[in-house]
Amino acid sequence: MTRGTRLALGAMAISVFVIANDVTALSVALPEIENDFDADVATVQWVINAYALVFGVLIVTGGRLADMLGRRRVFFIGAAVFAAFSLLAGAAQDELWLIGCRALMGIGGALMWPAVLGMTYDILPEDRAALAGALIIGSAGFGNAAGPLLGGFLTDVLSWRWIMFVNIPIAGLACFVTWRSVRESRGAGADEGIDVPGVATLSTGLVALLLALDQVTDWGWSDPRILGLFAGCAVLLVAFVAIERRAGARALVPREVMSNPAFRSACLATLLMSAVFFAVLLFLPQFMQKILGWDPLEAGAGLLPLMGVFAVTSFAAGPLYERLGAKTVVSAGAACLALGTFLISLVGRDSGWGELVPGMVVTGVGVGLFYSSITTAAVTALDPSRSSLAGGIVYMFQVAGGSVGLGLTTTVFTTASQDKLQSASTGLSEGEVENVQGVLAGTESAAEVIARQGGATAERLVELVRESFVSGLVWSFRLVAVLAFAGLMVSVLFVGGSLVGRPREAAPRAPAG
Repeated sequence: MTRGTRLALGAMAISVFVIANDVTALSVALPEIENDFDADVATVQWVINAYALVFGVLIVTGGRLADMLGRRRVFFIGAAVFAAFSLLAGAAQDELWLIGCRALMGIGGALMWPAVLGMTYDILPEDRAALAGALIIGSAGFGNAAGPLLGGFLTDVLSWRWIMFVNIPIAGLACFVTWRSVRESRGAGADEGIDVPGVATLSTGLVALLLALDQVTDWGWSDPRILGLFAGCAVLLVAFVAIERRAGARALVPREVMSNPAFRSACLATLLMSAVFFAVLLFLPQFMQKILGWDPLEAGAGLLPLMGVFAVTSFAAGPLYERLGAKTVVSAGAACLALGTFLISLVGRDSGWGELVPGMVVTGVGVGLFYSSITTAAVTALDPSRSSLAGGIVYMFQVAGGSVGLGLTTTVFTTASQDKLQSASTGLSEGEVENVQGVLAGTESAAEVIARQGGATAERLVELVRESFVSGLVWSFRLVAVLAFAGLMVSVLFVGGSLVGRPREAAPRAPAG
């Protein structure tokens, strides 16, 4: 491997790091954000969900643009958008401002990620495709692992706002190294155009679905607004399928792509497992802070058995993929994810960090094996000229699945925890039950409810809130374990064998500069 190739791969690793780091760094800061803005868990989770939703919806468009306009050029545009709205997010004055900026950061990420994926698979020959997948997911794993530590440190020492500000120099470094070491390349699709109706129907359909899942605990399953959102989602997604069938070469998801069985099964498995992983990242840091009483930095360090193992296993997955093939490695990863989340679901009110470690380690192994291998299996199942598009579609399923997972598990968590409080005969109204749950994050509305209680009653109420939190978490992880088992079944039954070895034709290159 030449020095130029190593520098180019280093540039790709830095680029993936900044995107992945940004997702998990905020996970340990959510209680602080909840406290600063006096918001509830269901609202604050949209700080992560908004980014993931926009990322997931637009990443296929980003892949199409990268193939059309040039992968390096689109990467630079995405990095500029990402950095600009990181700055504005750090200056947010309320939760809606922050959520809006996070959504716009998702546009930048949606341009960056498929461009990076396409450039990486273009840099390496086809027989090293597993190395490309291992590098991408391994770097993402390292960014994910460093995220809680960096986020916890910045939140504890400075402010959660610096999690946003630190994106700017890292993105700048990624752009500089890419500019110096990576040549421009283009793939298929330069004359196919963008499927705007497809983008519009898919994005609005997913927004309707996630809004319904987010609001159902407040409005109720039978509320006309909830039913209307679900109906709107169904209509829009049916319209999306119809549009794609008529769009031909311009389709957001071309027919020849989704008609590929290996690619289709990889996307389905990714959808299910991402719902699992995002839920783990949402709830574990909150358990460590709200139940164990840790600060954000300690919670970040507490995730190391999960995130550190994820990073290491991702790099090891490349050689395993080349030796054993996609089905074996992907299925092993899915099995570990299912087992790990089941172990975490056994947590109780008196559980300590040590009781979480086995589940976190097994989950980390599963995430590392699964994501590295499923990415390579999906991208190499298609023509090399579709690398950016393929990477975009796979990641669309990943972040869309994660967003749906967050919506579902938050709904289960909120319902189970409120039911636990209401069944305890606390004498609180429904509104007070909802507000008092914020006592573990120190919100003002919760403090007001507690202050109205007597000394012994207040202490008992705080203890009941802790018990209700654990009850909600346990039920959420039971759902997560079911989703992980479904992903395991898809991996075992439908993911193919080794997909490496297909002849590779180099994508057209444009002059550097």
